[in-house]
Amino acid sequence: MHFLCASEHLGEGHSRAFSVAGVALFAVRRQGQVFAYRNRCPHKGIALNWQVDRFLDDSASLIHCAHHGALFLIETGECVAGPCEGEQLQALDCLEDSQGIWLKD
Repeated sequence: MHFLCASEHLGEGHSRAFSVAGVALFAVRRQGQVFAYRNRCPHKGIALNWQVDRFLDDSASLIHCAHHGALFLIETGECVAGPCEGEQLQALDCLEDSQGIWLKD
C-alpha cells in the first residue's frame, strides 16, 4: 500500500492530485467517502485538470475534465456528459484508516 495523505488534507467536497510510482491520480471526498481515479480522461488520454488539485465542477458534485468539459460521477467515474459519455475513469482501490488515506497495490 502507498500512503497518500492524512485524512484532514482531503476535505469534504474537495479533490487532490497525487503521483504514485509514476502514475498520476487524484482522490475526491464525497459524503465522507474517498474515491480515487487515475488522472486520465478516457476521451484523449490526457490529464483531467489544468490547475493543481482542481478536478471538480463549480458545484463540487461532479468530476470535470478541464480540457473537453466532460463530467463524471464521483462515486463511479462514469462519464455522464461530454465527448466520452458512457465511458469511465479508471477507478483505483483506496482505503482510509486512523493514519490517513492509502492507495492499495
